[in-house]
Amino acid sequence: MIDWKRVEELKSEVGPEDFAEVVEIFLEEMDSVMGEIPTVTPDAMSEKLHFIKGCALNLGFDALGQLCSTLEIRSSDPGGQDINRDEIIATYEASRRAFFASGARSAA
Repeated sequence: MIDWKRVEELKSEVGPEDFAEVVEIFLEEMDSVMGEIPTVTPDAMSEKLHFIKGCALNLGFDALGQLCSTLEIRSSDPGGQDINRDEIIATYEASRRAFFASGARSAA
């Protein structure tokens, strides 16, 4: 669910203090985007999925990034715009819980 190697790489790249800030900004942005997901138009869904994918993979939220990658491709296919929005939100929430359960934020 979480790519811990990526988390450690990012923490090493930016330093512990900045890592905590990166996590805080990531969570604020993701919470905002997740709040928008239920009402995003089918035409705008691909763009939202691309944004989430990039942010998620950057911080090591691998399951969320992979899901959004798959759904992004599907959303651009004709007739493929029926995206399970609840799955996106549930995967984010599960990833967030796994991230915090590890103490990653307090270790930041």
